[in-house]
Amino acid sequence: MTSNPRLGQFAWALFDWANSPFTTLIITFVFPPYFVAGIVGDQATGQAIWGYALAGSALAVALLSPPLGAIADAAGRRKPWLLAFTLLCMLGSTLLWFARPGPGSALPAIACIVIANLGFEFGVVFNNAMLPDIVAKQELGRLSGWAWGLGYCGGLAALVIALLLFMVPGHVPFGLDPSQAEQVRILGPLAAVWFAVFAWPLFAFTPDRPPQAAGIRRALTLGMRQMRALLPELRRRPDVLRFLLAHMLYADGLATLFAFGGVYAAGTFGMTLPQVAAFGVLLNVTAGLGAFAFGWVDDWIGSRRTVLLTLGGLTAAGLVAVLAQSRSVLWVSGAIIGLFVGPVQAASRSLMARLSPPERQTEFFGLFALSGRATTFAGPALVALLTGTTGSQRLGMGVIIVLCLAGLGLLAGVREPARPPAG
Repeated sequence: MTSNPRLGQFAWALFDWANSPFTTLIITFVFPPYFVAGIVGDQATGQAIWGYALAGSALAVALLSPPLGAIADAAGRRKPWLLAFTLLCMLGSTLLWFARPGPGSALPAIACIVIANLGFEFGVVFNNAMLPDIVAKQELGRLSGWAWGLGYCGGLAALVIALLLFMVPGHVPFGLDPSQAEQVRILGPLAAVWFAVFAWPLFAFTPDRPPQAAGIRRALTLGMRQMRALLPELRRRPDVLRFLLAHMLYADGLATLFAFGGVYAAGTFGMTLPQVAAFGVLLNVTAGLGAFAFGWVDDWIGSRRTVLLTLGGLTAAGLVAVLAQSRSVLWVSGAIIGLFVGPVQAASRSLMARLSPPERQTEFFGLFALSGRATTFAGPALVALLTGTTGSQRLGMGVIIVLCLAGLGLLAGVREPARPPAG
């Protein structure tokens, strides 16, 4: 731990850089097209299986995040929880090396994805809950935006490395066997190593809350008692409840976009795996720029207005992408989606930090995770259902637009707390 607050804040933000290759390489752009085409062998069936797997892990996160957050608040410290879930994500990612081509690998590969995704998502809950403790409220948006920006830069760097090292036709390094898709499977262990290398500064330099005197059993009792008091607490905080409901809807849309963006580009527009990865590079460049830039906007006009502005832009660009008939239109709309998707997530995190009571931050960020995951099984499931019944990936992706529009409507009625004056 360090007495330098800026170093602690940077180490906390670097965690987004550390975990982003998992979402970029494994969840969104590279591994999903390989799973669909190389393992399952059928676009519609593979997309449906992928959707149901992510839906199942999202449901588990939704159900368990609030009680885990309540217990962590009662125990005090967040880092032990964060470390445990980080290691779980690294384990699942590493085991993807064994996801060989062919339908026989489908079930083990999906099991590894679920394990890794659970570790990633639960870790995000505890990482987010540390934010209000390490920065002044008037700088929440800036630090949250910078962290998201670093995350997209990390995803971009990982994609570039994957493209240059492992996806140049005829130039597979390290003796990897392309006939066994080893140049794709190696990305799971790569994401795990990346996570380990860049996550350690948080554990070394970012301050944590002191442990409470109560033991584990007492923390469990207090945590569950706080959980039972949540409903009356939310009744007294209608803006928090409305925001959580809005976030539930548009976060479902974003999660569906991340889960199926690469599959949609490959299946509907016939993009090859390197082309999908290049498309991911574009989205990460614009997303990083947007997150950095809108971090200042967040502290200037407020988190709620920032979410409304960027979510509206993202929805419009998403509609263009769903209706696009050419790759060029998809690339342009994808760049615009990237510009807005980072600020939507960063400003949502800072708005939750502004709305949550200081003594119950992890618990409320557990609710934030619940709202972000409570129906994210529904989005992928609806995409899977529509894609499977109609045979059209385009119709399935239309679910995203409906979810984002519904979230926008609810968020418009949320009131953001007054911000303290600077200085």
